[in-house]
Amino acid sequence: MKKIILSFAALLIAGTFTALAGGKVLTENIDSKILGTSVTYNVYLPDGFDDSGRTYPVIYLLHGLYGNYTDWDERAGMHRICDELMYSGEAAESVVIMPNAGGSDVNNIHNGYFNVEGWRYEDFFFQELIPTLEKKYRCIGDKGHRAIMGLSMGGGGSTVYCQRHPDMFSSCYAMSAWLDVQHSEGMPHDCFYLTLKSVRNTCALDFIDTADEGTVAALKTVKWFFDCGDDDDLVYLTVDLHRKYNEHGIFNEMRVHNGAHTWEYWHNCLRDALPFATRSFSK
Repeated sequence: MKKIILSFAALLIAGTFTALAGGKVLTENIDSKILGTSVTYNVYLPDGFDDSGRTYPVIYLLHGLYGNYTDWDERAGMHRICDELMYSGEAAESVVIMPNAGGSDVNNIHNGYFNVEGWRYEDFFFQELIPTLEKKYRCIGDKGHRAIMGLSMGGGGSTVYCQRHPDMFSSCYAMSAWLDVQHSEGMPHDCFYLTLKSVRNTCALDFIDTADEGTVAALKTVKWFFDCGDDDDLVYLTVDLHRKYNEHGIFNEMRVHNGAHTWEYWHNCLRDALPFATRSFSK
């Protein structure tokens, strides 16, 4: 009898994992005329994508400084989390796109999500990446079914993209967001300097300080979530942005959990971020 029970339990577990294994991650490239190069990205396609013929919401998941397009899958277990949450219904079946925007050699290659000399990444993102990939992967392709999220540099990129393009996204989930740079004077004028300068020039806190009534009204159409660890050196920026949003009447959620600027923290964030994006999609 004991062997029968154990065998039955093993079958249940095996069946569960089989059901959860439906999603897949592909590595692809997009040729960019704006950047003059090919950009690699990972894309998660939910279970049944190939045969469904249907259209899907899309989530853009951005990596941090020193990172690349593989990080979310290889270091945060994105594939398994997407499978679990979409299987359970906590997250909507969605296409998740993870584009490359840098690498570990920050001094000699361009990093970041903003336009700098020789690297017009924001133009590429909105003029080439979004329209090309949303057509390729049968995305619904409107504000109500498009979300963006990311960690550190990607958290700052997500925030600023939504500030500058609030008509494009239903929600933003910023994790440990790198929102400003205080000191870049005296540094060599290499690629890292340009990255720092771009973060300073697009500072999300300055954006709110200078926002007019029309801009504030547009920001209110985006669902905002700011998440940072209490031991993270960037937490004060998250708290400042949360306060400024509140002062302007822009509803936003903020969580400060136990943790630091680590993959353990961002792995846990993803379990909250995907359901948040789902709740923010148009019904």
